[in-house]
Amino acid sequence: MKKPLLLITLLAFAVNCLAQTTPATKPKYDAALAKKLGADDYGMKKYVMAFLKDGPTQLKDSTARMQLQMAHLKNIGRLAAEGKLVVAGPFMDDQPVRGIFIFNVESVEEAKKLTETDPAIKAGTLVMELHPFYCSAALMQVVPIHNTIQKQSITD
Repeated sequence: MKKPLLLITLLAFAVNCLAQTTPATKPKYDAALAKKLGADDYGMKKYVMAFLKDGPTQLKDSTARMQLQMAHLKNIGRLAAEGKLVVAGPFMDDQPVRGIFIFNVESVEEAKKLTETDPAIKAGTLVMELHPFYCSAALMQVVPIHNTIQKQSITD
């Protein structure tokens, strides 16, 4: 049951990425921006998507949980600042799949090395399921734009 839901979610996300413009509103091609963002001829590029899931370890101590969460968030910030993580966020329901990462890397192996730097992965409270992902190179603009619209960092 979970596999079809995962497939439907990925397909919906990919269709949304591909459905960026219509012929009537097609903007002028910007070769310099496409090159900067690593876009192919379709304006797309490779990423690796990670589904963050509940791990085998569950911390009972609320202080330890909060400290681990802050370390997890700081790691997210570091990876984003390095340009390795372009999207990260939790799901808003209480399910075993806790959130997603979209890594700016070419391979699952590279993404796996990055996930191993996460304190929540090291502690076993989260595990990551990694998948190659093809989407708009415009995702590379998410972090710089986000940095201009946040009043306060989540880790402050």
